[in-house]
Amino acid sequence: MTTVVGVGAQWGDEGKGKIIDWLAPRADLIARFQGGNNAGHTLVVDGETTVLHVVPSGILHEGSINLIGPGVVVDPAILLGEIDALIDRGILRDPSRLRVSGRAHVILPWHQALDKAREAAAGKSSIGTTGRGIGPAYEDKVARRGVRVADLLAPENLREKLDKAAASRNFELAQYHGGEPIDVDELLETVTEWGKRLEPYVDHTGRILDRGLRAGKSVLFEGAQGTFLDIDHGTYPFVTSSNCVAGAVCTGSGVGPTRIDKVIGITKAYTTRVGAGPFPTEDEGERGENLRQAGAEVGATTGRPRRCGWFDAVLLREAVTVNGLTDLALNKLDVLSGLGDLPVATGYKIDGKVTEDFPMTLEEVVRAEPVYETLAGWDEDIRGVRRMEDLPDNARRYVDRIEALVDVPAAFVSVGPGRDEIIKVSDPFTS
Repeated sequence: MTTVVGVGAQWGDEGKGKIIDWLAPRADLIARFQGGNNAGHTLVVDGETTVLHVVPSGILHEGSINLIGPGVVVDPAILLGEIDALIDRGILRDPSRLRVSGRAHVILPWHQALDKAREAAAGKSSIGTTGRGIGPAYEDKVARRGVRVADLLAPENLREKLDKAAASRNFELAQYHGGEPIDVDELLETVTEWGKRLEPYVDHTGRILDRGLRAGKSVLFEGAQGTFLDIDHGTYPFVTSSNCVAGAVCTGSGVGPTRIDKVIGITKAYTTRVGAGPFPTEDEGERGENLRQAGAEVGATTGRPRRCGWFDAVLLREAVTVNGLTDLALNKLDVLSGLGDLPVATGYKIDGKVTEDFPMTLEEVVRAEPVYETLAGWDEDIRGVRRMEDLPDNARRYVDRIEALVDVPAAFVSVGPGRDEIIKVSDPFTS
């Protein structure tokens, strides 16, 4: 039995889907433990691109059971759309391969409407949410007025639960934002239909995990977003509404911390961010645009161009600390080919003082000036490389320097978007 956690070590969009897809054949169970359809995991298999927002990336591997845990907020319309697409492609033939926790909370239409209305009202002060209703759904969960997946299977009690939530949500929509309230009668019909269609997939995912672990099964936990979008450890308030760090595996899936063996921090060989918020190593000039073009940096969920900048070792060191990272997966090394010398931030200068530690407050991050060292670049195309020793010398030195700066070894180095365009240094399930 081995349990491996894969988490984003930057601001999301680190290429988690590819790494999870690579690890999935080695796992019997793959579990998603937080977030919602504000995350998009892009997989390229045999030239065909698949983008998944709710269903765990391991679904593409026939032998695996994929779990959506109670820490996830589920938009049934999106989930059912993904299920239908996977069925049409012949990938999801057996409903038992996809299990959805009955304890997961449901994203409802007023959550999406409120998300968009609040962002519009905030104007220049908006935080750049995806508008998918994630934050308002988590609000209802904490306020104890949320609707859970299991509730959709008991239509006789649904009206009361919807009325309770609507009293607050429709008031805010109509009276505060001037929007149209959601018709509860129509919504009841919709969610009842959702329940009928989802019923074959609903289960107690925590017990499935427990039985699997007791039977010696290997488990892969799949995170969404990234460490610095974590509600507690990220660049608050420019964060998501859930805990994205490795510790959230326990609460978001229902396993104890003694059952976690390895934690892989997934990071790009440079840095990107979608939405508002501070970004110390952002390059808003020509070289930053070159990064964006070379890396095809467009959000899988939002379609927004990603902000691009240079590798930030201060950021990654903090991710090592809060996640307890045992290994790195370094993605998109190939994007740096031909870009010339490469800046790497080894520290920040804040109010005249240099620090190697990530600041505690947002205001300090805003004032942070990166302290760079420059590493020599390379021009060779590395997409065909499958062994570290076959990388160009400067590319190998770049990877070595990142490992040294954060004191964590790289288990994987991705050299292209395809499933097989990867250098495997070690296998967390066997090492």
